[in-house]
Amino acid sequence: MAQTLPGMVGVLIGAVGVGLGILAIVLMAVASPIFFLLLIVAVLVLVASIPGHYLVQPNQELILILFGRYRGTVSKPGWHWANPFTKLESRKISTRVHNFTTSVSKVNDAEGNPIEIAAVVVWRVVDSSRAVFDVDDFEDFVFVQSETAIRHLGMQYPYDDFQGDRISLRANPDEVADTLHAEVQERLDAAGVEVVETRLSHLAYATEIAEAMLRRQQAEAVVAARRTIVDGAVGMVEDALEMLSDRDVVELDEERKATMVSNLLVVLTSENQTTPVVNTGSIY
Repeated sequence: MAQTLPGMVGVLIGAVGVGLGILAIVLMAVASPIFFLLLIVAVLVLVASIPGHYLVQPNQELILILFGRYRGTVSKPGWHWANPFTKLESRKISTRVHNFTTSVSKVNDAEGNPIEIAAVVVWRVVDSSRAVFDVDDFEDFVFVQSETAIRHLGMQYPYDDFQGDRISLRANPDEVADTLHAEVQERLDAAGVEVVETRLSHLAYATEIAEAMLRRQQAEAVVAARRTIVDGAVGMVEDALEMLSDRDVVELDEERKATMVSNLLVVLTSENQTTPVVNTGSIY
């Protein structure tokens, strides 16, 4: 924490300098030999009092630097007065929340498919001294490292996964956002920056394969849906056979069971409405 004085102290010191200047002019009028000394003192006091004023707004910090040496950070909002020579190098750093959208990057996902990806990054400075002294330009550092993290994220996961056993960029947005947040935060710790939130803002297949991948998605979706239908149909047929056997409704030999299973599977898995044929005679 930097040691500063209230801004009014600088005003009072300046007023003293003005008073000494007026006194020097009066002494000069009466040809007093000390007027020149008073005039020099008045100029020095004014030079010391005027440049050292700083206004620090809420959510803003002042980094005081004196002749290349870090003298502390002013975090308290208000009117401050410090060594006037700190005016040469001192910097104000905003600690407000910032956000930006990264540019759309083209990368290959975990399966080698070219995709386009971008994200929104919400961040703020929590350590002003590190932001100023540990990196050359902390804002540019945030942008570059965020872009790098997003590109690396795109290569870690597949765009989509119809098998349901892996995290994918499209199907698991919360898990992907958590991973991105952790990686961006790790990269920005060196700059004293806290990542508040990260979220994907753009995700798509690259234009050269978008149409082909859309057909692939549709085909995989159809296969997955048919697999679910078949699993359900087989379960229903098993239940039907067990109920017929338990209730002694009818006794079926293996050939009749096979015929019944075939007919039920056709009815249950058919995409079109089936028309049953009712046999009113003997089944043998």
